[in-house]
Amino acid sequence: MASPTRTALVTGATGYIGSHLTTRLLADGWAVRVITRDASGLADQPWRGDVEVIEGDARSQRVLARATEGVDVAWFLIHSMTGTYDYADRDLEIAERFGRACSEAGVSRIVYLGGLAPDEDLSPHLASRRDVGLALISSGVPTAVLQAGIVVGRGSVSYEMLRLSAERLPVVVAPDWLNHQVQPIAIDDALHYLAASADLPAEVSRAFDIGGPDALAYRDLIQVYAEVAGLRRRAILTVPILMPRTAALWAGILAPVPTSLASSLIESLQVDMVVRERDIEAYVAEPAGGLTSFRDAVVAARG
Repeated sequence: MASPTRTALVTGATGYIGSHLTTRLLADGWAVRVITRDASGLADQPWRGDVEVIEGDARSQRVLARATEGVDVAWFLIHSMTGTYDYADRDLEIAERFGRACSEAGVSRIVYLGGLAPDEDLSPHLASRRDVGLALISSGVPTAVLQAGIVVGRGSVSYEMLRLSAERLPVVVAPDWLNHQVQPIAIDDALHYLAASADLPAEVSRAFDIGGPDALAYRDLIQVYAEVAGLRRRAILTVPILMPRTAALWAGILAPVPTSLASSLIESLQVDMVVRERDIEAYVAEPAGGLTSFRDAVVAARG
């Protein structure tokens, strides 16, 4: 358990991962500070009265200086692609400024959640995640970039798109990205690695792949979800071409998310998103009881 004297800074606290991580860090005994553009967005969070809130734009060096002062470990969970297709430059700019502020404030570590990806042929979304991770590492502050695929938990956008695909489409028509391998991770397992990365040795500054025990084709994820939910086996048809933005409009019918976000997530499925190394195990033990299978993660998410 972390010492109660240590202070954590969580960005992206209104998002799915950030809100759950804040809960986890408070339970572990951290003093938690969050930064948000609009403090009213935290009103429904159960931990609202237990954290220090810095309100302001994360692109402002003045705001970042206030936010990072006295911080021991900072979690960078900002992903601004939810409102526009032109998000990569914004995220990179924020990451560079955030890393500089952390360095000037003497923050001991940055932890970032990126995406599983091959070394080449990256979608714009995954390329942006890679570039943000590299920028944080280049700040000089020891940085752990945790690279994950689909995070399985109620409220996770990628999981909700999978859930709604299985529940609302008895016949799924999509391009051959349905055949690409995906290695999901349960939300509790992702939080385990995010929290534990605070205590990596100071000399460790690099990316790590994290994922659950199962690597499955996306089409098989749909079938597993259908089985758990008690649905009939889904008919899945692949077609040669379906443009990403067309697929995003299709996904937008299923999930109440901006088309830009749906498009970015679907583009990322055009490569295998699987764990290529388990180097994190040299520093962080697996969660108690081992990693959660995809089926068990879906059972837990359906709760």
